Amino acid sequence: MDFTGKIVVVTGGANGIGKETAREFSTRHAAVAIVDRDEKAGTATAQALAAAGGNVHFFPTDVGVRAQVEKLIPAIVSKFGGIDILINNAGIQRYGSVLSTPEELWDEVMSANLKSAYLMSRYAVPEIRKRGSGAIVITGSVQSFGAVVNSVAYVVAKHGLLGLTRAMALDHAKDNIRVNLVCPGATDTPLVRNVAAASDNPQGLLDACASIHAFKRMIRPEEVARVIVFLASDLASFVTGDAVMVDGGMMIACGGMGFQESGTGAGKN
Repeated sequence: MDFTGKIVVVTGGANGIGKETAREFSTRHAAVAIVDRDEKAGTATAQALAAAGGNVHFFPTDVGVRAQVEKLIPAIVSKFGGIDILINNAGIQRYGSVLSTPEELWDEVMSANLKSAYLMSRYAVPEIRKRGSGAIVITGSVQSFGAVVNSVAYVVAKHGLLGLTRAMALDHAKDNIRVNLVCPGATDTPLVRNVAAASDNPQGLLDACASIHAFKRMIRPEEVARVIVFLASDLASFVTGDAVMVDGGMMIACGGMGFQESGTGAGKN
């Protein structure tokens, strides 16, 4: 997959899945705009990819804020000349039930996870349309289809991204813009590591995250990034409105019972 001449925007591109996605596109010769509100990490990621020969620039932005997105898209077009591919990857995790989630936390999660994808798409689609065709890939979750306890805002936001994907796929097929959703399971990112570190049993939580997959390990960020890059490429030219699981078999098991017999993970026959 060669993206020579393509301009890619990656939100949440400073760390984790976004960082590895930016790296994958850069090594495949795309010009990459990394967008993130973490200025320190975003700058470091962009500098590292540029030092490796990439055409990469960092744009510090909170993509959940309309005024900032309105300024961001023209800045990217001015820097690179257009937009071909948008990766809506920005997101946060917060915890609570509908009873314990205050309105402010609900709004924070919706803004970072769902509104950000709407705003970025709203302002980027006209630029992608000018190029004659393009692709949008959104990072959802297995929680775009299922749910876990005490995560109501996150679950609702990720379900919302599935609806956004399907609606935009229909609305913008006439513009030759494909829109797809990637749904990872538990991925070994700084976000997950930070959550584990704040728990009473950090290693136990990480082990539990690994155990829910058939391969008995967490997903590596680059494994998700490669699927994102594929969906954005011409190899996926007839794929739109789809949700692709990158979950190591996590969603196969019925009632969580599917992986208990062997107890040793993949490779056991």
